Amino acid sequence: MNTAFRIVNRHRDAIRCNLHLPPETAGAPIVLLCHGFKGFKDWGLFPYAAEHFALKGFVAIRFDFSLNGVEEVDGEFTALERFARNTVGRELDDLDDLVNAVMEGDVVPDDCDRGRIMLVGHSLGGGVAIVHAAEDPRIAAVATWAGVADFMRWGKKTRAAWRKTGRLEIENTRTGQKMPMDVVMLDDLEANVARYDILAAAARLARPLLVLHGEQDVSVPLDEGRRIIAAADSSLSRMHVLPNTDHTFGARHPFEGSTTALKTVLTESIRHFRNV
Repeated sequence: MNTAFRIVNRHRDAIRCNLHLPPETAGAPIVLLCHGFKGFKDWGLFPYAAEHFALKGFVAIRFDFSLNGVEEVDGEFTALERFARNTVGRELDDLDDLVNAVMEGDVVPDDCDRGRIMLVGHSLGGGVAIVHAAEDPRIAAVATWAGVADFMRWGKKTRAAWRKTGRLEIENTRTGQKMPMDVVMLDDLEANVARYDILAAAARLARPLLVLHGEQDVSVPLDEGRRIIAAADSSLSRMHVLPNTDHTFGARHPFEGSTTALKTVLTESIRHFRNV
């Protein structure tokens, strides 16, 4: 079962979600799927992954961060001025608001297990998931899929030019769009260095962490996954390197079907969460 819903966050923006229910919801754990930079809930692998979690007995929610630039109509980046205002802080707020809605509202069935909320984060969403979980004891476990080890992805020269002009443009290689980022993103990163330290957050997480990373990832190199796992508690964490695969485990948008690597990612994530 796949049902669309939305919540309104603390900033009065909509967080659009899809709920995937298992055949039996009694006692079912909950998985929240966080997309990455230039990502969205309907991108390629996410609907497939959410449905796979549901078929394996999990309540799964995939969602759009509120300022990701995607509008509900067509699942493409048609709200670039909203994308321009996005920050890591806004995504952390969104995730917290969604967890609050799961815990306190009626977005999931009453009989599922709210004591077992798991986070999956892809790419930048992996960093967001780790930082949020380190701050929120309601999160039972985390899995990162090609997760970043550092939110600051830009060098000094780029940051200086960005601050001078007030806006940085990032090319979306899939669509060819020039995607604007206002200096508010840079301001947010520089004002929250300690809070946004992903490695420090991984070190204090104190809950099970699975790091899944493609060996041939050129968007977020494998070394970033290795840095995350090196920082985490070795008794609670493990890493699985997937050979001969990329940042999205071979999946594409529009979705063309699963891959061997994606099937392994899902199998390992489910095994990780079932042990919690």
